[in-house]
Amino acid sequence: MLNKIILASKSKVRKDILEKNNVSCDVKPSNIDEDTVKESLIKEGAPPEMISKNLAELKANKISSINYEQIVLGADSVIDLEGELISKPEDRKEALLILKKLNGKEHYLISSVCISKNGKMIWNYTDKAKLKMKKFNEEELEEYLAKIPDSTLYAYNVYQIEGEGRKLFSDITGDENTIMGLPIQKIKEYLKDIR
Repeated sequence: MLNKIILASKSKVRKDILEKNNVSCDVKPSNIDEDTVKESLIKEGAPPEMISKNLAELKANKISSINYEQIVLGADSVIDLEGELISKPEDRKEALLILKKLNGKEHYLISSVCISKNGKMIWNYTDKAKLKMKKFNEEELEEYLAKIPDSTLYAYNVYQIEGEGRKLFSDITGDENTIMGLPIQKIKEYLKDIR
């Protein structure tokens, strides 16, 4: 059993993945202003993968700088649709627009993780999964969204892969934990090395 780490995220799914893998954690959300950071990086021409990495590092470093000597894990996930960054929806109307954009197309779900100690990154890792969404009409997409509770809709990138969301895809290539926001195998390997 690993010693406790700090998870710099309020994601219930990430906490569940850690606990299922015997990594106990305290949750201390970083509450960084993600939208401002994303806007700034997009203006600089940063690709989605770089944005995901930067956000994971910012979250981990912020919590790490006020929890000295502790291991802090920050994470971030984004959708990359042909180079365009797609973030979590603000409301159901935006969720429908995102699903319409992804409809019938291939995209990548990118999950980045960063481990920090004493306010500095000591390790990071980024993984990608490729998803191909089936083609739906608008009514079918609305029906799908009607089945998804708010708590799920705003916590994920529009689809919940371990639930209803699986039905949206004709093809999924990659690690399911990455799609859910935490490439846990690599995290466990790293944590084992530093203990």
